[in-house]
Amino acid sequence: MSRTEVDVDLVVAGAGAAGTAAALAAAEQGATVVLVEANEHFRRGSNTAMSTSMVPAGGSRWQDEAGVDDSPGRFLDDIMAKTGGQADAVLARALVDVAPTVVAWLADSCGVPLELVTDFRYPGHHADRCHAVADRSGATLHGHLLDAVADEPGITMMVPMRLATVTVPDDVVTSVEVATPDGQSQTITTAAVVLATNGYGADPDRVAALLPDIADGAYHGGDGSTGDALRIAEELGLDTAYLDAYQGHGSLAIPHQVLLTWAFVMHGGVLVNADGRRFGDETTGYSEFGPLVAQQPDSIAWALYDERIHGLLGPFKDYRDLVEQDAITWCQSAVEVAAAAGLAQGAVVTVLDGVAALARGEVEDPHGRSDWEAPLEAPYAVVKVTGALFHTQGGLCVDGRGRVLRQGEPVPGLYAAGGAAIGISGHGAAGYLAGNGLLGALGLGYLAGRDAGAAA
Repeated sequence: MSRTEVDVDLVVAGAGAAGTAAALAAAEQGATVVLVEANEHFRRGSNTAMSTSMVPAGGSRWQDEAGVDDSPGRFLDDIMAKTGGQADAVLARALVDVAPTVVAWLADSCGVPLELVTDFRYPGHHADRCHAVADRSGATLHGHLLDAVADEPGITMMVPMRLATVTVPDDVVTSVEVATPDGQSQTITTAAVVLATNGYGADPDRVAALLPDIADGAYHGGDGSTGDALRIAEELGLDTAYLDAYQGHGSLAIPHQVLLTWAFVMHGGVLVNADGRRFGDETTGYSEFGPLVAQQPDSIAWALYDERIHGLLGPFKDYRDLVEQDAITWCQSAVEVAAAAGLAQGAVVTVLDGVAALARGEVEDPHGRSDWEAPLEAPYAVVKVTGALFHTQGGLCVDGRGRVLRQGEPVPGLYAAGGAAIGISGHGAAGYLAGNGLLGALGLGYLAGRDAGAAA
């Protein structure tokens, strides 16, 4: 279909990180873009807005300036190590290769003020490679992307507007149908579509069927993640994979429903359950601790750390929100910790004495943890947390250009990015490497947008 025969060159469904990146990358190529978003509250209710804005890249200019020795190859090695070699090799290679370009593009073309995070590393990353905005808030990152969209004359936004169907006769995209919440619909002719509608985390039936180990955990993701891309995949017979993959989290503060950053662990904090016992090596990763915490008595755990660690968490806006909401109980002794959390005093003493001995290198951790910055010292901080599902990591199969596959072959003009597509987390929760959700969104969105824009 020629450009003169369509209403618009590209329709992008979903205005999170994946959709905005796709729209902006395509518009830079001169394409006309309609960006539709079903949720009128998407600015605060998207997975992007709820993230910590971390975008990993190996071999970026920020790393060069900081003297960090890293490369796409080293990043790929970390992905494969974390997933036990289960990550899709084609997509993982494409994303690590494009990541340095994407973070530079975000800064230079989209006005996102990124900086390299060097004060701690998330589990599985063997170099300082996470790039984030200063307040480490996904809402701030998202706001900059939306400002760039508003400044781009080639992009038209339609909100609230849901992508209802994609028409693909003879294996070529020709049009889409979009609909308002009250049922009014219209057809838009187009040569290309990017599905950036996220995953299915907000669909409890799919979660129960596909992710039984976290089905009873809290859901802390965008309420628009209802599986629209999977619905379209079923209608069109598209390839899907890794539907059992997801990002969990082991420290969602309750009842406040605010994330306690896992940096508290990487600086030396621990989790104990309702019996007052640690139940794993916390430094293996926050994602795999999501179901682990959810499976503890009453689906709760208690985060324990100290004033030193508290002072190191200030850069995170989520943490500042926790402070403002009085989610942290400060205790001067093990006796006070036990009283605050309703734990046996002897169990708390055992944990705190044990952590001190471990941090001093006097004993080995039976759970295998070896990363301790310092013993915990009074006053102690106590936060009640639960295990949560943040977003799913399986979806439509795509190639290294973001093109959706059907029976292993790309469907011309049809793309997927972010949670609508497969991720690079392998299977389950344990393969998730911090920031790879945003990399899958921004990286695939950029690749898909560039490819669709070049064809316009």
